Amino acid sequence: MQQDTKQDIRKLDLEALERYFLSIGEKKFRAHQVYEWLWNKSLKNFDEMSNISKSTREHLKEHFTINHIQVDHFQRSTDGTIKNAVKLFDSNIVESVLIPTSRRITACVSSQVGCSLDCNFCATARLKRMRNLNPDEIYDQVVAIQQEARVYYDRPLTNIVFMGMGEPLLNYQNVRAAIEKICSPEGLGISPRRITLSTVGIAKMIRKMADEEVKFNLAVSLHAAINETRSRLMPINETNTVEDLAEALKYWYAKTKRKVTYEYVIWDGINDDEAHARALAKFCKLIPSKVNIIQYNPIDEGEFRQAAADKVALYMRILTEAGIVAKVRKSRGQDIDAACGQLANKNEL
Repeated sequence: MQQDTKQDIRKLDLEALERYFLSIGEKKFRAHQVYEWLWNKSLKNFDEMSNISKSTREHLKEHFTINHIQVDHFQRSTDGTIKNAVKLFDSNIVESVLIPTSRRITACVSSQVGCSLDCNFCATARLKRMRNLNPDEIYDQVVAIQQEARVYYDRPLTNIVFMGMGEPLLNYQNVRAAIEKICSPEGLGISPRRITLSTVGIAKMIRKMADEEVKFNLAVSLHAAINETRSRLMPINETNTVEDLAEALKYWYAKTKRKVTYEYVIWDGINDDEAHARALAKFCKLIPSKVNIIQYNPIDEGEFRQAAADKVALYMRILTEAGIVAKVRKSRGQDIDAACGQLANKNEL
């Protein structure tokens, strides 16, 4: 198709766009105008660029395309959560989620089509990893949720979490570029302090982020601080052990002075005993941190079941006695498979 031969104009940064306009005899400031339409106003076609001459718009249409996402399927939970099945320019599908509370509107966005990490409790892990998302595809998910927040809740988007499909640190360059655009005044102008990147814990990449002194927040899907159990849950632990992760996180804190959030699910018969709770408390003492105990969202009738309430209470008692800030987080959007670990492209065409 003709579109396939055209360059996606959003792959050009502002300087490259300036050079292009100068090369075709246009004024340099035209690049700034087009750039604002593309990013700050998130325009999806050239025809609506009202301060650009028709001849220039026709030239742009002839030589470039804008590979915007499309919300292909929309679901709204009984608790107000919204899930988007997002179609990409190549017809791949990812999912993103709007999570409303009384104080916040949070966008949960994806970073990869599928996932390669094989975490045994996660629906996304059952999908083949097809490719990394481009920075603009990540950015567009946030824009779509920002628009939905205004339409359905008459409130602005307040927070962004990279907790959707895929492992953000296996697509780090594109995720970092997307965050920079999201935070830029030329983009959405959202503070990096309102953005959280969640990872399974890839030690060398945590060190890299620390060296780059990133300003966004870090969360780690921990789920066990005992190697044998964590490896059973998350095969990545074979090459990024609890000890490797601990050293990387100590390096993170030494460089950034920023606390870490640990995401933790307690499963019946797997990590619901006192030994695991005390191992978590000990791990949390390594650097300033807090724990979100997350309700498990079943993906089938398999081995993983939510732990009993008294086992969750045991964890909370041990963590509190150790001086660890911990909260039990209720899942949102379970009825539309939008909760943590449930994103699995069930609407994929």
